[in-house]
Amino acid sequence: MMRRLPFLLSTLALLLVPFAAARADEPMRGSFTAAQACPALQSIRKETNPGNISLEPGRSYRLLARNKADATHYRVVVDSADPQQRWVPVGCGTVDSSDASVPAPSPTPRRGDTRPTDGKPSYVFAISWQAAFCEGLPDKVECRTQTDARHDATHFTLHGLWPQPRSNSYCGVAPQDIAADKAHRWEDLPAPQMQPTTRTALEKAMPGTASFLERHEWIVHGSCFFEKSADAYFRREIALIEQINTSPVQKLFADNIGREIRTSDIRAAFDQGFGAGAGERVRVACKRDGGRSIIVELTIGLRGDVTDNAPLAGLIASASPTDAGCKSGIVDPVGLQ
Repeated sequence: MMRRLPFLLSTLALLLVPFAAARADEPMRGSFTAAQACPALQSIRKETNPGNISLEPGRSYRLLARNKADATHYRVVVDSADPQQRWVPVGCGTVDSSDASVPAPSPTPRRGDTRPTDGKPSYVFAISWQAAFCEGLPDKVECRTQTDARHDATHFTLHGLWPQPRSNSYCGVAPQDIAADKAHRWEDLPAPQMQPTTRTALEKAMPGTASFLERHEWIVHGSCFFEKSADAYFRREIALIEQINTSPVQKLFADNIGREIRTSDIRAAFDQGFGAGAGERVRVACKRDGGRSIIVELTIGLRGDVTDNAPLAGLIASASPTDAGCKSGIVDPVGLQ
């Protein structure tokens, strides 16, 4: 028996290695806010994704762990998924964590200060293709009521205008409202105050108002807008998306509903509509829908004062270039495909 002991110990060690590796992830606390529609994987190595789940840009998810100290992925809870625990790339969003073991972020301006040292505020302007958004959330009111004749069947819809850096969020917001927002109880959030004409225009530009998206966007991002007015914040977002919806970018999408288009063509349309180099400031987000890859959202870098009648071309030109995102995707038609 004594002669066999070293052999048994070495065998036991080999058997335990896979279990040690399986537990290599490091626990974390806090939340993860998605900036892109990234796939939510059950297995990083196998790249499995039951249900073809993607994160919703702008939404916060409970953070559980990172896969290693020099993390490539975070483990989060996606309530609508089965299983709910999923791995997402670290570059898909930002961490708001109370865990001291999380690496400290780079120094950023104080919360609510959207102006860097050169005096120019920076933003990410996020616009959605509503039919693609609804493929993943068909039970939402705005998705159940979408028709081929509605404006958002052929035009971009408003997701949000996000002051940068992403740590600029919940500026001066009451703790109970932050808790309600992170629990996705948007109906319990206070309604932003705006003029009736702004409200009517917003309901057209942002169908998600039917699910209280404007309440979420206002307390998370609008509360950090340099002008502390919900009416000004939404009025100027509406003006920006109207410039896109009367541009070659909208025409490219409307003319290709049901067909695949390349990100290079989208960027070229931005160059045509908003000046040379504008396309380099645009990132295209796609998600898997069965055997298809569909375009869900465009995020556009802006830099400068977003005032009434501010030309979108100038705001885009002042921003820094970004990566292109997905290479191509289908422009989704209305209805489940």
